[in-house]
Amino acid sequence: MTSMPYKIAVIGLGYVGLPLAIEFGKKYDVLGFDIDQHRISELQAGNDHTHEADLEALFTVTQKRREVEGAGLCFSADLSSLSAYTTYIVTVPTPLNQFKAPDLQPLLRATAMLGRVLKKGDLVIYESTVYPGCTEEDCVPVLEQESGLQYNVDFFCGYSPERINPGDKVNTLTKIKKVTSGSTGAIANRVDELYRSIITAGTHKAPSIRVAEASKAIENAQRDLNISFVNELALIFDRMGIDTMDVIEAAATKWNFLKYTPGLVGGHCIGVDPYYLAHKAEALGYRPEVILSGRKVNDNMGMFVANKVVKLLIKKGHKIDGSRALVLGFAFKENCPDIRNSRVIDIYRELVQFGLSVDVYDPHASAVIVKKEYGITLKEKPDQRYDAIILAVAHREFREMDYAELRNGAAAVVFDTKSFLDRQIVDGRL
Repeated sequence: MTSMPYKIAVIGLGYVGLPLAIEFGKKYDVLGFDIDQHRISELQAGNDHTHEADLEALFTVTQKRREVEGAGLCFSADLSSLSAYTTYIVTVPTPLNQFKAPDLQPLLRATAMLGRVLKKGDLVIYESTVYPGCTEEDCVPVLEQESGLQYNVDFFCGYSPERINPGDKVNTLTKIKKVTSGSTGAIANRVDELYRSIITAGTHKAPSIRVAEASKAIENAQRDLNISFVNELALIFDRMGIDTMDVIEAAATKWNFLKYTPGLVGGHCIGVDPYYLAHKAEALGYRPEVILSGRKVNDNMGMFVANKVVKLLIKKGHKIDGSRALVLGFAFKENCPDIRNSRVIDIYRELVQFGLSVDVYDPHASAVIVKKEYGITLKEKPDQRYDAIILAVAHREFREMDYAELRNGAAAVVFDTKSFLDRQIVDGRL
């Protein structure tokens, strides 16, 4: 392994970029860069609203920067600070637009910014989720145009898809095998060597950037399709009056049954990556029926839950207009604050359209961010009785809540989307 002194700038300090910057900061000279000055100030103060950072490690690597020349981590929102670095790792978000098409604007803006500081010999590695071909077909031309340099002559690229699992404190960055790739054979080796220096689980060097990009897309599309299958089963078994989890528990006694469970499918990966893959397929003249049918099922689960709750309320004699509902959880998954692409919003909006007064409580999500992104004011805590209570996210705190105190009498409805609560207290579940 070469002793090449890497000087690394990580672009974007969210759920992916910050853990990466901290880990590289233990060995190399690292700049954590973000255009959000508030985020930079937060990190410089040793805080992290995503809860993904090991704050002790964050303190250690930032202190190391002050004490040891050529190692450690510092933060900046100043573009001029980037010019001192030679390896750039891009971890900015790649969301969907309102038409569920890839929104590459954050990625292309970051790319154009880097193009303006790019120097001969520099390496740009992308970790953001993209469709196969995006790095070389969409990003490289921007780098060339802004820098005036030539790809694979003056500068080089790599792709190493992120595999961060928000809220998971067991399968952390260094413990998840990393796919790597580069724009030439030598660069592929260089990218692989760089990540192998911090990833204890090891790396897998893909034969090309396009293969690495495709691997990211299909690993999440596969999970999306498996969940869509059990979600569709939930829709079918609901009509039969059969409990879906009872069926799954019975089927799971077979050794090769894959035990996926129904639920809302959100987040920045599973609910997004299949659309990136489908976008590329359609651009090439092929409509991916299986991938898109799975997405359709999963995207409609919030509406199904809301409609099921309303039917249960009607069955118990409630007047729907004006009934009070409490939605428990707004993050896209349990025990983390990440609200990106949360499908809980679908339940909320559908209930509001039915005329219900809806409160949302989530002890993990940021009330400021939820208000900014969705226009919803989170409750600090439930402080009244409700006609309907919907467990949308399986936060640990929700298991111990006193549901008898929250129910507006025996006719109240409790619906559990995660099969998380004691079965005796729920009126329905997926």
